[in-house]
Amino acid sequence: MSRTSVLLLALAAIMLVGAAAAPPGSEPLIKAELKNDADIANAIREHYTKHEYRIRMRDGVILHTDAFIPKDASRSYPILLQRTPYSLQPYGVDNLPSPKDARLLRRFAPSEHFIREGYIFVHQDVRGRLMSEGEFMDVRPRATKKGEVDEATDAYDTVDWLVRNVPNNNGRVGVWGISYPGFYAAQAAIDAHPAVKAISPQAPVTEWFIGDDFHHNGAFSLAPAFDFYGSFGKARPKPTKKMAWDNNHDMADVYEFFLGLGPVANANTRFFKGEIAFWNQLMEHGTRDDFWKARDPRPHYRDAKPAILTVGGWYDAEDLWGSLETYRAFETQSPRAENHLVMGPWRHGGWSRTDGDRLGDITFDAKTSLFYRERIELPFFERHLKGKSTEPTPEAWMFETGTNQWRQYPRWPPVEAKPVTLYFQAKGALSTTAPTTPQIDAGSDAYVSDPARPVPYDSRLSAEVEGEFMTGDQRFASRRPDVLVYSTGTLEEDVTLSGPLEASLWVTVTGTDADFVVKVIDVHPQDRADPDPNPTGVRLGGYQQLVRGEIMRGKFRNSFEKPEPFKPGEPTLVRIALPDVNHTFRAGHRIMVQVQSSWFPFMDRNPQTFTDIYRATESDFRAATHRVLRTKDMASGVKVLVSRGRVVEMVTR
Repeated sequence: MSRTSVLLLALAAIMLVGAAAAPPGSEPLIKAELKNDADIANAIREHYTKHEYRIRMRDGVILHTDAFIPKDASRSYPILLQRTPYSLQPYGVDNLPSPKDARLLRRFAPSEHFIREGYIFVHQDVRGRLMSEGEFMDVRPRATKKGEVDEATDAYDTVDWLVRNVPNNNGRVGVWGISYPGFYAAQAAIDAHPAVKAISPQAPVTEWFIGDDFHHNGAFSLAPAFDFYGSFGKARPKPTKKMAWDNNHDMADVYEFFLGLGPVANANTRFFKGEIAFWNQLMEHGTRDDFWKARDPRPHYRDAKPAILTVGGWYDAEDLWGSLETYRAFETQSPRAENHLVMGPWRHGGWSRTDGDRLGDITFDAKTSLFYRERIELPFFERHLKGKSTEPTPEAWMFETGTNQWRQYPRWPPVEAKPVTLYFQAKGALSTTAPTTPQIDAGSDAYVSDPARPVPYDSRLSAEVEGEFMTGDQRFASRRPDVLVYSTGTLEEDVTLSGPLEASLWVTVTGTDADFVVKVIDVHPQDRADPDPNPTGVRLGGYQQLVRGEIMRGKFRNSFEKPEPFKPGEPTLVRIALPDVNHTFRAGHRIMVQVQSSWFPFMDRNPQTFTDIYRATESDFRAATHRVLRTKDMASGVKVLVSRGRVVEMVTR
């Protein structure tokens, strides 16, 4: 071999080694795997130094902020910011997260992967909370006048200070958060600071009268609001490091407690004494007035510059609607933005603190949260904040329940999903064929709704509303006389529903107001095997698994701004928008729809007389007869989007 050939081979070998080697600074900061909370806490202590800053906003208010900066100063790191109303405990530069408090560790970073890879983690008390100055305002409205401040300006001012003052940062910032911090993350996209390259609103608080947290279509989410604001809503006259969550009731049965509470007004007279400011505002704003409209952030999610990864859970009882609507708001108003949606089989925040392999009695055959944290969330931020070459994130990563598999879509809902209406029929049948009965007497089903005996949201005894009910067995409800049940026959092939649902109920009522709850349910075959092991003794044969449910406060059927009474006995159309699903009803299963008029105490009781429910007295609550029509001219049913399979025309149960 000639000398020239040898030199060429040597040069090629050098180039090959150089190409295979990782670029400087791309290797993980921490080589060891972080397998448990102790590993995570020890890694933070060993590899990061905590600093506390007081960052001045443009109006002079100072926000308490902490930063955990890698001790390895040989390279630069992106900043990952979380703004929160839930405290930065433990306070003090010498006090670090403890493995004894897993909750605090879960709030430290999106996952342990980020701690290993190396980021500057910044956390901030939003104005008016814990150690930050200023006045706190729930879901603070967007500033309307020059010189005013809001959460977007606070995010901008914070980022501007951080990139100029925090050592070893690479000039790129990501913002993330779950639930209320998810709202603050989304706000950072409004007129974003140029350094903000990526945001991830996760289960973001969005709009509190139509679909998130404390109202669903105008109906008040009683138990969750009472339990949350009984602690969160307490006044904080001056900065404090203490935040305690108090249980405002000590009864083991949440149903019995709130039934015994009586009308909603009793919460103030018996417990809150008028001292919970936002509870008072809830009671004062019983329609979607200017107070609520100003707190709807969706109109402001326009012309966003950062990449966006919105995350939600199919079984999130708190902010499922907000995840879907935040994605849609950015999609329609920021067409140039890189916009993604991830939906998994999780309860509220479950992707960050559970394996995601089950919820309640239902299993998903995989650790879905681990997949999300490693394969979706981390690569998104690595690509935008470190410039790493990772596989591009699809427009929508959607877990398909029923078949239990991840699917990627170029848009959501998928273009192949076609509308189909499932009509209510005689003898409790459900069919894609519209009813033909002309007479109301023969073409209707009636039940008595009694506020003194509301339908429970779940069959299990609990001291609070627990998120597992979102996959819960509905057999307890189907056996009640005040719940209507409609079902297809046994499906001959898989049927996948992908996208939003809409119920159209033609009804008559004997009162002047009424709530209507529609639930879409997957009925498992009678021969479905039980789990093995089965410590809770669940029986999956015939299990009626809740897939999606939603409520409509009847007086808001035409307008959330201008409620109107029903006219007793007059046929009236009530439309109910249900949040999206991506669920396959397997061959051998059945599709069921249940209709009822209470969902207690997840939602408050409707007195069934047209009144301001927040000022209602005992005498306003009256039993009433509700009738659901299924005639040729007034056909009730649920419109779904079918992406695969077909609903066989079977009209017997």
